[in-house]
Amino acid sequence: MLFAIVTKDKPGALELRKANRDAHLAYIKASGVVTQAGPFLDEDGQMCGSLLILDLDSLKDAQGWAAQDPYALAGLFESVSVQAWNRVIAA
Repeated sequence: MLFAIVTKDKPGALELRKANRDAHLAYIKASGVVTQAGPFLDEDGQMCGSLLILDLDSLKDAQGWAAQDPYALAGLFESVSVQAWNRVIAA
């Protein structure tokens, strides 16, 4: 089942994001459940949040994955939403 994780960074947290980016990307790669991912950009083109699509068995699993993301553990996010998602169109 697919789940969308949408995050919004805390204001002024770009350096915190950059400092934890390598650990975040390693977590994505090691978990093997992320089908798509990328940062949201602000009006200046700077990273300010994330969209991730995960393929997991349950909402609880997706919430657990999100909670263990190094970005979350570092306190980067102002908000996190985890919701079941139905892919209708794929590239």
